[in-house]
Amino acid sequence: MYIKCGFSAALLAAAVGIYLLPSPIDPEPFMFDKPPPLTGPLTVNRKLQEGKRLFYGHLKGPESFTSDHEGNLYTGTVDGKLWMIRGEQLNLITQMGKNVSGCGTPEYEPVCGRPHGVRVDCDGYLIVVDSYFGLYKVDPQSGEKQLLISNNEGVDGIPFRFLNGLELSRNGTIFFTDSSSKWGRQHHRYEVLEANHKGRLIQYDPGRKEAKSLLSDLYMANGLALSPEEDYILIAETSMSRILRYWLAGSKAGEKEVFVDNLPGYPDNIRASTTGKYRIGISTTRFPGFFPPFLDAIAPYPALKRFIVKITPLAAYSLLLRKYGLFLEVNLHGEIVDSYHDPDGIVTWAISDVYEHQGKLYLGNTDLPFLVVLPKNSKL
Repeated sequence: MYIKCGFSAALLAAAVGIYLLPSPIDPEPFMFDKPPPLTGPLTVNRKLQEGKRLFYGHLKGPESFTSDHEGNLYTGTVDGKLWMIRGEQLNLITQMGKNVSGCGTPEYEPVCGRPHGVRVDCDGYLIVVDSYFGLYKVDPQSGEKQLLISNNEGVDGIPFRFLNGLELSRNGTIFFTDSSSKWGRQHHRYEVLEANHKGRLIQYDPGRKEAKSLLSDLYMANGLALSPEEDYILIAETSMSRILRYWLAGSKAGEKEVFVDNLPGYPDNIRASTTGKYRIGISTTRFPGFFPPFLDAIAPYPALKRFIVKITPLAAYSLLLRKYGLFLEVNLHGEIVDSYHDPDGIVTWAISDVYEHQGKLYLGNTDLPFLVVLPKNSKL
C-alpha cells in the first residue's frame, strides 16, 4: 500500500512539475476541416514507385531544384552544400557556411548553412536562399558567393529566421519566404505545432538592392510559384495545409485569397508544369481515417500542444511521421486534378519539390539521402 501511494505521489509530483515548466511554444486554438476523401483524383495509387533513387548516400535532403540552358541541374542539401548535377555526375559548387565534420546534423545547420530555394537568373547565376544566412547570388562555375541581403538585416526591422521558398520573375525580381520570425529551420517542428502566423513574403529588387515585405502574418510561408502571366504568385502555408494566391497585377493587385484549401497533407514547394498545372510536394500526409490526423486532433487544444512539446524531444517527431510519398497536380482554378502516391514509402516520402526537367520529374525531399527521378516512360 505504501509503495503504491509513494509511486502515485511521485507520479503526481512529476506531472505537476512538467505542467509548471515553461513551454517553448505559444499556440492558438484552431479547427481543421475534415481531410478530403481519397477518391477521384486523390485515389490511392503507386505511380511514384516507378521512380528511381539517384546519388544514394551522396545527397542528403536535396530540397529544391533548378536548371540552366545547358541542361545542368542544381540543388542544395542539409549539410550546407550546393551541387551541380550533369548527367550522372555530381559536382560540388560551394559550401554556404563552414565545412566542418558535423555538417548534415541539425546541431550544425546554423554553422554549415542550409540552402533551400534555388533558381537560375537570366545571366546564368544561381539565386539561393539559405535558411540561416540570407539571399545569395552564386557563380555556378567558381562557387563565388555574393550576399544580397542577410538574415540579420531582414526587412522592416525584423531579422529573417527561416528563409525557405524562392521564385524569380522574368524581369529579375526575386520573391522569397521567411517561414517564421520566431523559429529557425532547426526548430521547424515547433513552428508546425505552434501554427503561429509569423511568416512573410518578401520581394527583392536586385537593381535597386532593396527588399520589402509584401505579405505578413502567414502560417509557415513556404514554397512559391508565379502564374504563367506573372500576375499572381502562389504561397504554400504549410502548417495550415493550404495554398494562398497573392495578386501582383490587375484589378486585384495587393489582395490575397485562398487558392487551394484543406489539402490532404502539408505542402512544401509549388512548381509550374509544362501542361499548365502546378505540382505540389507534400511533406507529410493528413489522410482521413477512423481517427483524425494527429495535428488535426490536437489543433484546438493549446494546452495539450504545450504539454506534448515539454515531454517530446525534437528528434522524436520524425519517428511519428508516416512514410508516405505524395505529390499533387492542381489546375489554374485551384482544383486537384491528379495525385502521385507511394503508400508504402518504398521509393520516397516527405516530398519537398517536383521539378520537371528534360521530360523527367525530379523529386526532392527534406532530409533523405537521395533524390528520385521518374523516367520518361512513367505514366505522367
